[in-house]
Amino acid sequence: MGKSTNLALVVDLIKARGHSVVTTREPGGTPLAEEIRDLFLGVRDETVHGLTELLLIFAARAQHLESVIKPALDTGSWVVCDRFTDATYAYQGGGRGLPVAQIEVLESLVQGELRPDLTLYLDVPPEVGYARIGDREHDRLEQEAVNFHERVRAAYLERARQLPRIRVVDASAPLEDVQANIRSLIGDFLDAS
Repeated sequence: MGKSTNLALVVDLIKARGHSVVTTREPGGTPLAEEIRDLFLGVRDETVHGLTELLLIFAARAQHLESVIKPALDTGSWVVCDRFTDATYAYQGGGRGLPVAQIEVLESLVQGELRPDLTLYLDVPPEVGYARIGDREHDRLEQEAVNFHERVRAAYLERARQLPRIRVVDASAPLEDVQANIRSLIGDFLDAS
């Protein structure tokens, strides 16, 4: 019922229209970026400051863009990425309270003009998210207090209000409803492309 199931659906819908698809994730997507991901999400006694998080994310993103995303786009493939810069605005901007201007500077430096064409934000209240991750070991961000996750969610929703390319999907609904919504959004996007 989580992101993986719905990510696979998105990829299948795009492939069904005859497009080549590269699936990847952030942070991560390359061996070096995966190492940065481990640093970023690892539970540790030392406080990881918001600016440190931001710089780590963009370091991983720079590697990911140059090694995976740009080469895929250059060959005409579509790229479906589990999280990207909108997550940075939500987690480090909304959750950590870092100035949007800092994120914008790094976004411009690392990405240039490259931006997603469509972002699906699978929205659930933090309590639902906590229940879904259950008893598995939680990474450093998952261990944050509920008010952190409420700020993250609010930042995502505000960003979606500002940017029409971000579509909000009520992921607390039954899986069939979530996937029907995703099918409709992806279908409309593909029809317009």
